[in-house]
Amino acid sequence: MTAPAVLTLDKLSVRLPAGADRSHAVRDASLMIAAGEILCVVGESGSGKSIMANAVMQLLPGGVTLDGGRVLFEGRDLAQASAAEMRKVRGAGIAMVFQEPMTALNPLRTIGDQIGEMFSIHTDLSKRDIRSKVLALLTDVRIPDPARAAGAYPHELSGGQRQRAMIAMALALDPKLLIADEPTTALDVTTQAQILTLIRELQSRRNTAVLFITHDFGVVAEIADRVVVMQHGVIVEQGQADDVLNRPQHAYTRQLIAAVPPLTAPPPRPFGSDTILSIDNVSKTFRTGGFLGRGARVTDAVKNVSLKLPKGATLGIVGESGSGKSTLARCIIRLLDPDAGSILLDGRDWATMPREQVRRETRHMQMVFQDPFASLNPRHKAEELVAQGPIIHGTPRKQAIAEARKLFELVGLDPAAGDRLPHEFSGGQRQRIGLARALALKPDVLIADEAVSALDVSVQAQVLKLLTDLREQLGLSIIFITHDLRVAAQICDLVAVMKDGAVVEHGPAGDVFNAPQHPYTQALLASIPGGDFARCHALT
Repeated sequence: MTAPAVLTLDKLSVRLPAGADRSHAVRDASLMIAAGEILCVVGESGSGKSIMANAVMQLLPGGVTLDGGRVLFEGRDLAQASAAEMRKVRGAGIAMVFQEPMTALNPLRTIGDQIGEMFSIHTDLSKRDIRSKVLALLTDVRIPDPARAAGAYPHELSGGQRQRAMIAMALALDPKLLIADEPTTALDVTTQAQILTLIRELQSRRNTAVLFITHDFGVVAEIADRVVVMQHGVIVEQGQADDVLNRPQHAYTRQLIAAVPPLTAPPPRPFGSDTILSIDNVSKTFRTGGFLGRGARVTDAVKNVSLKLPKGATLGIVGESGSGKSTLARCIIRLLDPDAGSILLDGRDWATMPREQVRRETRHMQMVFQDPFASLNPRHKAEELVAQGPIIHGTPRKQAIAEARKLFELVGLDPAAGDRLPHEFSGGQRQRIGLARALALKPDVLIADEAVSALDVSVQAQVLKLLTDLREQLGLSIIFITHDLRVAAQICDLVAVMKDGAVVEHGPAGDVFNAPQHPYTQALLASIPGGDFARCHALT
């Protein structure tokens, strides 16, 4: 017996404001999701998948409007619903989990208050009953010590715990439909696996329909019952997950799957035996809280780490959030001062170098950050951002701008686009600007900190190829930090696995991925969503 449809989209169209790159964000989209079913919507950034979800909730941004079609929720057309009617539907009938809980949660209110607000607005429960419900929900989503979490503020929880709190809030009123918009994209593999298992279990137990938006085909392989593929606002393919993943019909679907990095390291690549960067027994401890030094919480973020980066090689540093990999990177480049150890770049010790000298030496070591939008000044034109470093180091402005335009070509951008502001570029293009800015000083070592983790698979593949090409052309040595082991397998010559601030395994990429020795490395590899699909997806 076929389960009843909870949500049906019938030729839904969403119009973009004048001047956009196309007339419609979504055009004539039709799909159906039944009770107890997980429907994954996949596509690149800009494909219209999030706009489609926001149209269901009537949460479209300014200037973006419905332009036809129906949104049938349990037979009722929400496209015609008033604002007051939608307030009753949101939360109670349809709930949403967003990609970044830190922006969705109020930083000034406790987690318990924010979950409890769902009950105080939509029910007549007493404060005591609401607290019982909140604690039961936090227990349901497997947050350790629910009472403590209820009294905590968002910043006091880990990323995975914040996402669990968002799921608890979304499920508070037993909605018939849960919309999850990229809820695991920024999470490390073990936390991601836990959240996916949690969503699957809760969906099965409550018979909830789940509309899951993602660009990660590993996630699709892990949880999807059916799949919808979107390109430029149009649904180009949909069907059972097994059919779409293993027998894709549309060229765009095949292209997306081909861009998924397989979990196999390529053959070893020759590189020099000379060491350009030597990290010896580096440690960093943080002390937080307490009063006058008493009762402070001590965290050993990096513990006696020793690594060597050969000239022309790429060293990958992988591990979960909180493993210490980004703290180590910031110590290497001296955004943080290490407490102990040495960091030798061509014989010069960056760990003990005076700050003024570090500023002069930064041209030798540059960093590309995870979020290029946060690291690029929104008020400066792209070419000025790229030219800024050389100008500070004494290059005449005219020459620096000319060199910036050449760098735009090198990283695959139109030099004429240098006149645009950061918000006028896509995420992948902004990451290329970040790369161009880092390369402008002609560094010996490039540190890429989660530089592709927020990009969809096809853009990710382009940036990885670009990094590989630049390594060959410019003789770069790269430290590549990531929580995505599939990505590390594609680009890294050597891999160091970090856990709780320490390196637990280190060696050639092929050895680490094909024959991991440490139980933690084995656990990381086993946690990759859609593991079998990641190891040998249908199209490579």
